[in-house]
Amino acid sequence: MARNSEKAQSMLFRFRESQAADLGIIDVGRTRRPKMITEVTAIPACEKWRGQVLKEISRKVSKIQEVSLSDFMIRDLNDEINKLMREKHMWEVQIRNLGGPNYMRGGGKVYDEEGREIPGSGKGYRYFGRARELPGVKEMFEAAANSLKPEKPLEARSDFRNKVDASYFGYNRDEDDGTLLKYEKLRENEAFKNVEASKDGEPPRGWEPLPEDIVLEYNETVLT
Repeated sequence: MARNSEKAQSMLFRFRESQAADLGIIDVGRTRRPKMITEVTAIPACEKWRGQVLKEISRKVSKIQEVSLSDFMIRDLNDEINKLMREKHMWEVQIRNLGGPNYMRGGGKVYDEEGREIPGSGKGYRYFGRARELPGVKEMFEAAANSLKPEKPLEARSDFRNKVDASYFGYNRDEDDGTLLKYEKLRENEAFKNVEASKDGEPPRGWEPLPEDIVLEYNETVLT
């Protein structure tokens, strides 16, 4: 019976302590954070608990940068930071539901009490500090970075201009110097002579007939 009485007294003490913290009678920094966040209905108390969580996050993020930590310690510490990040989010949800400021509109950025941004914040499981260099984690980040790179880099507009010469814009054409025009005139005269020399409309041996539209145009020209 004495054991049950002690447990009841302890529970009653914690309940009254939580009430006193909500009312601002005692310093919340000296009390243990409540696990049932939804039961805290005072916005100032939620703000103080959120601030305490931010301080712990900032302290652990600084600690996870130490080179003396082993891989196991880094993994445990990274798990603790992610757990605190989830708790911070729950406090922010409770503050918003109670009509307080909406801290979740900051684009996923988290700041400590001194206004410094805490890197690695956001939705989902995150890796902080040296946790990004853990075996398996580093390869995961490298694979994700490589998947974002294009297979072939896009060429700039200046590169295309370097490959385009004057002929692309209509300059340096062969007909400008008369070479192409002379060749076409020569072949045209040879075609007319072969057509005139043919017997009964049959082309000479080894000669390929002109396209039908050119032959019709030539016949009309001769008849007129």
